Amino acid sequence: MEFKLKLDDLPTPPFNVLPSNGEAIYHGVTFDLPQADGFLGSLLRDIPWRHDEAIMFGKHIVTARKVAWYGDENYSYTYSGHNHVALKWTESLLTIKTVVEEIAGYTYNSCLLNLYLDGSQGMGWHHDDEKGLGKNANIASVSFGAERRFDFRHKQSREKVSVMLEHGSLLIMRGTTQSNWQHQIPKSKKITSPRINLTFRRMLHES
Repeated sequence: MEFKLKLDDLPTPPFNVLPSNGEAIYHGVTFDLPQADGFLGSLLRDIPWRHDEAIMFGKHIVTARKVAWYGDENYSYTYSGHNHVALKWTESLLTIKTVVEEIAGYTYNSCLLNLYLDGSQGMGWHHDDEKGLGKNANIASVSFGAERRFDFRHKQSREKVSVMLEHGSLLIMRGTTQSNWQHQIPKSKKITSPRINLTFRRMLHES
């Protein structure tokens, strides 16, 4: 099925990007331009970014994308066969987290950060179902930097919908989204500047 792009006729935020079987609430620009520029600069400068590692089809790979992992405690988070241990929050991350939690009405205890240096770097189809998150995790995604397209694909019907994630914007995935939909950040040769994505999560303590 071809993409049913909703990029030109989207309603005013907040709105649910998904037509059914989940909630992906796009709140639009949540941090104004001076705030977003400031956070982008501090995150690029202060975060100890490193290339992600994963086990795919039995092979060890190192991604072009860079990552960092923060949390209330030194949570151990394993995905794609690689283990991450959370660092202590920075002042900037705690400030962003407070704003996000007020809007979401939900408390997060960790954050996975992704750095895409340009449009040659993206993320393939996946859903966030790691054991440490539990089923149907509530995940708040904040974007700083280059505007990127964010795609959803229904696991059964294969229907696809998209939204553009703006500089300083917030998207909250909740309900049965992770059970019914996959998502991706496609690559694009037109994008020449970096994007940082912060995905706030709640790790299960027993994990």
